[in-house]
Amino acid sequence: MFEVLLVVYIIIAVALVGFILIQQGKGADMGASFGSGSSNTMFGSSGAGNFLTKTTTVLATCFFILCLVLGGVVASQNKNTDDFGDLEAPVAVEAASEDVPAVDPDSDIPQ
Repeated sequence: MFEVLLVVYIIIAVALVGFILIQQGKGADMGASFGSGSSNTMFGSSGAGNFLTKTTTVLATCFFILCLVLGGVVASQNKNTDDFGDLEAPVAVEAASEDVPAVDPDSDIPQ
């Protein structure tokens, strides 16, 4: 379920970025009054403002809802205990005799 939500989340994020980049800025209407002509648009002579604005609003709402849902899913999955939960003294482990190098008492090497 988490993977499906994550894929939908990424698709919505990419679509949201695309719709935001398609929209015209506030100063874009000034060029139309001087003859650059935005009346021949794909969405009609009124422009794409209403369609793009509503689509961006829906995508942004879905994006934020999915953020909250995915955050809740991740928070419920990762219930790890911290290192300070068990403060008992660790059990002493004795080293095996094979791990300690043997010293020959008759050797000439000073210690």
